[in-house]
Amino acid sequence: MTEGITPSLDELVALRRAVLGRRPPRRGSHGMSGLAQSPMRGRGMEYAESREYANGDDARHIDWRLTARTGRPHTKLFQAERERLTLIVADTAPTLYFGTRTRFKSVQAARAGAIAAWTAVRDGDRIGALRGSVREAPIAPASGSRCALRVLDAMVRWYARPPEHDAGLAVALDHADRLLRPGSRLVVLADPLSVTALPATRWPTLVQHREVIVLLLTDPLERDPPRATLPFFVQHEAVAGAASTARRIELDLAAAAQRERWQSAFSAPLDEAMATLARSGIRARALSTDAPSESWLDLFAGTRAA
Repeated sequence: MTEGITPSLDELVALRRAVLGRRPPRRGSHGMSGLAQSPMRGRGMEYAESREYANGDDARHIDWRLTARTGRPHTKLFQAERERLTLIVADTAPTLYFGTRTRFKSVQAARAGAIAAWTAVRDGDRIGALRGSVREAPIAPASGSRCALRVLDAMVRWYARPPEHDAGLAVALDHADRLLRPGSRLVVLADPLSVTALPATRWPTLVQHREVIVLLLTDPLERDPPRATLPFFVQHEAVAGAASTARRIELDLAAAAQRERWQSAFSAPLDEAMATLARSGIRARALSTDAPSESWLDLFAGTRAA
């Protein structure tokens, strides 16, 4: 019985129904889907070329590199993108492969990634996905349901078990930064501990001229543990060819000191991550393992969680 422990392709495909029937995407002035109007400058635009600056050009678009190289001011010209890119970044930290209600955090991450992929299909976007790896190539961005299925297949592989050679969320975001253009949409699936491990200065540069949504995967036990003694098994890695072993420990979560340490280990990182992302202007949501997997979709509309 693996339901809720590992994701299946069938359940991720079925989530398409959770996206269908919702408000269709707004269309831009050229009637193309995936180019919804936005107050974010550069949304739906890509660089075309540079030319010499002329009176009346927007000074914000000056091409400073070319200006410095030629000694004459130049400005950048942009054209409407035919399709926006929705890029899904999957954190695969070992702390995600755990859960006590409904499903593992890793399974909820896979389901949220599927919701993001089907929303991109509905909106006419190109879809891509990647994880923190220096060995595995990203799922190359493309349009339509066929590419969405490739993304879903990756979600199943990445969240069935912790992948080998996980390089971490920082590597994944660095790679994403190189792929994203102005107007792109980025959806990050992450454990709060992975977010707090990054410097706070990492996020403001990532969000410039892009729509960024971060989903922080949580479990009810992390936020509100029972006031009782709970058993846990601590896995010890194999050493010098010996088999790995597991040791049972008990935590008395009715004791004030133990409960304080628990809150410091689980609740505090979530609160810190939410505060850091809010300061950077990023829309974020804590997505619990027992919550509907599509419950965060209102973030696409630009509304914040209360």
